[in-house]
Amino acid sequence: MKPTLLVLAAGMGSRYGSLKQMDGIGPHGEAIIDYSIYDAIRAGFGRVVFVIRHSFEKEFREVFSPERFGGRIAVDYVFQELDKLPEGFSVPEGRVKPWGTNHALLMGAETIREEPFAVINADDFYGAEAYRTIGDYLVSLAGGRNKYCMVGYRLENTLSDFGSVSRGICATDAEGNLTDVVERTYIVREGDRILYRDERENLVPISGDSLVSMNMFGFTPDYFRYSADYFPEFLREKTDNPKAEFFIPLMVNRLISSGKASMRVLSSEAKWFGVTYKEDRPAVVEKLRALIAADVYPENLWNR
Repeated sequence: MKPTLLVLAAGMGSRYGSLKQMDGIGPHGEAIIDYSIYDAIRAGFGRVVFVIRHSFEKEFREVFSPERFGGRIAVDYVFQELDKLPEGFSVPEGRVKPWGTNHALLMGAETIREEPFAVINADDFYGAEAYRTIGDYLVSLAGGRNKYCMVGYRLENTLSDFGSVSRGICATDAEGNLTDVVERTYIVREGDRILYRDERENLVPISGDSLVSMNMFGFTPDYFRYSADYFPEFLREKTDNPKAEFFIPLMVNRLISSGKASMRVLSSEAKWFGVTYKEDRPAVVEKLRALIAADVYPENLWNR
């Protein structure tokens, strides 16, 4: 059973200033999404499901249509909206912020029912090896339950030179299973130090060697049920916080701490890079050009 790739592309790119999911950074207008799909195809994924918003559906479908990929992979679309809530809940007054990555992931339950799946951010470049690593592991999970995985990266290699980033700081046991992941929504480099903002708004030093999640997770479909069951409780707890988000690490931590599931942290030498701010774009363009020059990717990705 081939795994599916679930691409979280509903973010509006507020810090970037535009819909960065569709920004052409390759030689022939390829977006980071294109390279992700190309790597996923080579790693044996059979389908891609895009999580988007109705507000830019037409534009997104015109760019990332099934025809773009030349029949190499099946394509589906699902939608994350503020009002996609459990029965009995409504959007709180003043709420404008999306409900977070695990809410976006939940949208995949509409079409992913049997096969294992990987989750990625649309605007992150994970590297071909990361897709091979997680793809192989997901194939081994087919038909199973409660055993998940993620690809980890060194914090030092995931920062932006132009502002703060959000990362999940991970801890593992001797067997390489995740024991804890804490979402830090403000991590920044200042001189030769890396700092994060804690719950009391203090800036705390952190090692560049820290293992972080870049939202490249692997699950089996039972994860949807766990998430759907907990989401109402999350909403009741956070009803007075207009910025609260239902993050994937929050759900993963809950399952691990309760003993319901385990998550293997997969080692990979893949190099991550991404476009958080517009100022990141030139460096990403140069990195892609270097990979093309090294024959990792063809110059014209889809031979259009």
